[in-house]
Order: sequence, then structure tokens, then C-alpha cells
Amino acid sequence: MKVGPDIATIAALLGDPARANMVTALSGGQALTAGELAREAGVSAQTASSHLAKLAAGGLIEGRKQGRHVYYALSGPDVAGVIEALSGLAARTGHTRVRTGPKEPALRRARVCYDHLAGDLGVAMLDSLTHRGMIVGSGETLVLTAPGEAFMTALGLDLPALSSLRRPLCKGCLDWSVRRSHLAGALGAALLERFFGLGWAKREPDSRIVSFSPRGLEAFREIFGVPTENAQALA
Repeated sequence: MKVGPDIATIAALLGDPARANMVTALSGGQALTAGELAREAGVSAQTASSHLAKLAAGGLIEGRKQGRHVYYALSGPDVAGVIEALSGLAARTGHTRVRTGPKEPALRRARVCYDHLAGDLGVAMLDSLTHRGMIVGSGETLVLTAPGEAFMTALGLDLPALSSLRRPLCKGCLDWSVRRSHLAGALGAALLERFFGLGWAKREPDSRIVSFSPRGLEAFREIFGVPTENAQALA
């Protein structure tokens, strides 16, 4: 008998299309009700309840009762990382679902991945920080350097507080649309919150899309050193 992590159990939980749709909807970081997740999955309320029970028992989601409703969320950022990586694998191997509409380019440009910035802008940001020696490493293992610490402090981030959290400060997360890494971890989450707080960007209602204002995109380009032609392409 083999010992060690049982990936088959996780794969079985994610292998059902309805459950896959549910966890994908939750990978945007927002807690959703059973009714909202039923609509995302295209199933009845009773069927959704069964799927949610299985996902909770498997440790992939957590439910929290508030008032008359139970709100469901992913059990941690590592679950979102798995969903993002699987999405990239599905796209690379040709297992895609066609969804037409004007929001698709915007979703690829900038979106929330659990609680950090993903998409073209997210990858461009990590590229810039890496090329300028502020972050070193590869894959999931990333380290903020001394110049990076000074840069983040100047941007208004509380690094001692971020470092005290029970999650990595820096972590690479494979971006499904670009198929390269963007910045996750406590630092990635704090940067996205900073962009929102500065008024550079906002999250679109009921969506994972992050929309940057013209002023915000220009500030992003200047601070992170994204070339003008790239910034224009991402506008």
C-alpha cells in the first residue's frame, strides 16, 4: 500500500464539472452562498448542497454562517493556486470551453486570483520586480531582497506585519492565461489591496475582473517599470 498524499481524492473532487465550476467561482476570493454557487454550476439547489458537502468534507472549501445564509470560500490560497495551475494545463492541452463575450480580454488583462493580481498585468509586475533584483527565485519559491523591501516600504506596505502572517511573504503562482508566474503570498495580496486603496483599480461587481483607471495604469507603469508599449497593449 502506498503512503503519502492522496492526490486521487483531490482529483476526484475536482473532476466533477459542477464542483469544478464552484471552486473556480470561489477562486476569485469572494465568499458565495449555496444559491450563487448552484447558479455558477448550473445545478439545482439540492444537487449543489450535495456537492458543497463533499468539497467541505474534502477540505477544499469552508462554510461560515452569517444571518440566514451560509457563505462558502476556499479553505486557503493553496487551493486557488491548484485551480489556477489546472486552468493553465487545460488551456495548454486544448481542454477549453468556449465562452464568447466582451469580458474575456478584460479577464486575461487583469483579474483577482484568490486575493492577488493575476493576468497580463500581474505577470508584468512580477517580471519587473524580478528583473530589477527586488525579488529573486523561480517557480513558487520567491524571496524579497533588501532593495525590494525598501521599494515596498516606500509604496506604503507594512512588511513586518506581512511577514508575521501565517503564509509565505512571496510566492509564485502559475498564471493560467499567460502560463507564467504572477506574485502571490502576503505581498501579492497587500499590493492588490494597495492598488485598490490608491484608487488605481477596482474590482468589477460579480466578477474576477480588475479594471485599472487610465491614471492608475500610468502610475502602475511608472512605478513598476512596465514599458510604455506594453502598458498601452494592456490598457
